[in-house]
Amino acid sequence: MTDPLEPKKDFRSGFIAICGPPNAGKSTLLNLLAGEKISITSDKPQTTRNRILGVVNRKNAQVVFVDTPGIFRPKGKLNTAIVGTAVSALADVDVILLVIDVVKPRKDAEHLTIEHLKHHNKPVVLALNKIDRIKKHKLLEMIDSWQRLYAFERIVPISALESIQTEDLMAELETLLPEGGPLFPEEMLTDAPERFLAAEMIREKVFRLTGQEIPYATAVTIDTFKEKKEGSVIHIQATIHVERDSQKGIVIGKQGAMLKQIGQESRQDIEQMTGARVFLELFVRVQKNWSSDDRRLSEFGYP
Repeated sequence: MTDPLEPKKDFRSGFIAICGPPNAGKSTLLNLLAGEKISITSDKPQTTRNRILGVVNRKNAQVVFVDTPGIFRPKGKLNTAIVGTAVSALADVDVILLVIDVVKPRKDAEHLTIEHLKHHNKPVVLALNKIDRIKKHKLLEMIDSWQRLYAFERIVPISALESIQTEDLMAELETLLPEGGPLFPEEMLTDAPERFLAAEMIREKVFRLTGQEIPYATAVTIDTFKEKKEGSVIHIQATIHVERDSQKGIVIGKQGAMLKQIGQESRQDIEQMTGARVFLELFVRVQKNWSSDDRRLSEFGYP
């Protein structure tokens, strides 16, 4: 019997951290490269709060991406924990992939990220994302500017949403990985448990369907996740935690309409992930000022 992790000739494998400012398209890129939805996305910054691992198997390489939260100047305990998660990931990888939004540059966050990169002796590839939405002469100016700012191994203009030059990006990244056999079994897509992914899918719907401060005051915990038996339904009970009574009212909505929509859209994603029918019950609970409470942050998975 062949060992799935047996070294292969002329094979490369390793970890690549996807980093950058908030809302640059890091999670969209990971999902595209993995061919599956692993990391949640929205048009709001700071959607990603945890490290998300995605395994991409290629003909001559196994690329293990680590999607990280956006790097910015944090205020408050929650944001400090989120940025700390992103920065700490840079030390544990073989290659760093910096993703930048060419349409809406975030200069302060970009320069802060560069300062963090200088503390790590790792090859860095720059992906200039969303090039489908910018004029060519502007892109050329940006490439020249970035070349003068940092000694990147490669600069690859891409569009994660339109899958433009993402194959070129993968080819460049492969060459920078160390030689070695696969690190994970070929069928493994992520190390995140289904409970965690289910909570993330619910939180994504809160980000997408509510406005103002609501997404940033929200955490999601899975209270019960009854594993499926052959042909049965998965029963999930989850709690959406908010910080104030007024936020609870918004998440529930008039006659429960918002909570119902969050539940319906979340259930569809969870069913696609698990390949089974899902019965999802959602509750909303007020945990006053949880985002500044060390104990609550730890309970909700933000060390």
